[in-house]
Amino acid sequence: MENTELLQAMSGLISKVIKTELEPLKSDISEIKSDMAVLKSDVAVLKSDVTVLKSDVAVLKSDVAVLKSDVTVLKSDVAVLKSDVTVLKSDVAVLKSDVTVLKSDVAVLKSDVAVLKSDVTTLQGTVSGIQDSVKRLELINENEILPRLQNIEECYISTYERYAQGISQIGNMQTDITLLKKVVTGHSEQLDKLQKIS
Repeated sequence: MENTELLQAMSGLISKVIKTELEPLKSDISEIKSDMAVLKSDVAVLKSDVTVLKSDVAVLKSDVAVLKSDVTVLKSDVAVLKSDVTVLKSDVAVLKSDVTVLKSDVAVLKSDVAVLKSDVTTLQGTVSGIQDSVKRLELINENEILPRLQNIEECYISTYERYAQGISQIGNMQTDITLLKKVVTGHSEQLDKLQKIS
């Protein structure tokens, strides 16, 4: 066999082997191509899903940033509220102290009011007794003292009138006595002169 024949025989044999061997590869490649088409379709869907997810993640990031900002504001507000609660607690403590003082003051006032009530009751009894005494005194004044005072007044008035007349008489008598003193003094001086002359 010659080279050509050998080449032809080998070529035919290689063709057969290639055909028998390549046929399954062709069908595998065909399956791979259809799988690739499905995979490409799946990848396209995944890309679309990834794009949507990216968009969702971007929205979520924005929402998280807003939430972080809100949480910061809330923390600040909570700090202010804590401060306000502390102030309120101290104010409540002061008010409790004031209420305690007021309670003790009210207790003292109640005690004082009880004492005053008993004093008023005592005073009412005393006033009732005084009113009775005043009525008796008014009756005594009207029936005994006033008539006596009228008698005394009448006596004093008549006595006054007599003394008033006597006073004017006393004034006249003083004038007369003064005049008599002058006359007696003058006479004494004259008698002395006469004695000295004789």
